[in-house]
Amino acid sequence: MSALLLSASVTPLKDGGAALDEDAIGPLVEFLQAGGADGVFCCGTTGEGVQLTTDERRRALVRFREACTGTVIVHCGAQTTAETAALAGHATASGADAAAVIPPPYYQLDDDALVEHFAAAANACAPLPFYLYAFTARSGYPLPLAVVERVRERCDNIAGLKVSESPFSAVEPYLGLGLSVFVGSEPLIPQALAAGATGAVSGLSSAFPDRVAAVVRDPSEEGGAALAELRGRMGTTDFIANLKRELGRLGLPVRPDMRAPLRATG
Repeated sequence: MSALLLSASVTPLKDGGAALDEDAIGPLVEFLQAGGADGVFCCGTTGEGVQLTTDERRRALVRFREACTGTVIVHCGAQTTAETAALAGHATASGADAAAVIPPPYYQLDDDALVEHFAAAANACAPLPFYLYAFTARSGYPLPLAVVERVRERCDNIAGLKVSESPFSAVEPYLGLGLSVFVGSEPLIPQALAAGATGAVSGLSSAFPDRVAAVVRDPSEEGGAALAELRGRMGTTDFIANLKRELGRLGLPVRPDMRAPLRATG
């Protein structure tokens, strides 16, 4: 099976970031798929998911699902277990292909709390495939392998992981669990695919789907280095804002608007 590319899409906003721009989602998805993406990962880190209200996240998923002819995975992670489970249940009702959840940020949870949180979300969306999302830089603490194993023992719909860790030594342990793994760090795509990853969930492909798709389809060390250089040019704290600005430059109806305290650039 060929490796898959899911674009970790930005979420179009308007009114200075105060409102969801639902009308821009369709053209954005069309651009992503035309550029080689096999689908979208919506409302994740690049999609400002935790910045949106529960209602906005639901409406965004509906629009992404309507527009996308490929795979749609929706990030349902929220601060509380109740909200996370509610969003996971909505993922099933709205026709998403899978749900994903990151460990709740701010409080560092122990293994038992994490297991209960993930199990509640997985059960809420069952039988929809469920992905655990490892990204220490955003959650504030790592996703333990033991937690993944315990959740898999309790829930029949655990399909895999989205792993946005770096360097590769932090990704590699998850590849040994026998689950589908989507890598999030674009420079690591060639190495991860060679080690058995299913594909990539890429924020960079939200504005450069063709560039990332080329490396997913034909992975090489040179391709990974080129994506590292491109990623570096897009910045860190202003990464999402720069993606939106690039999409506007390309003629997409995506405004530079960000949800405060995030801010637009340029």
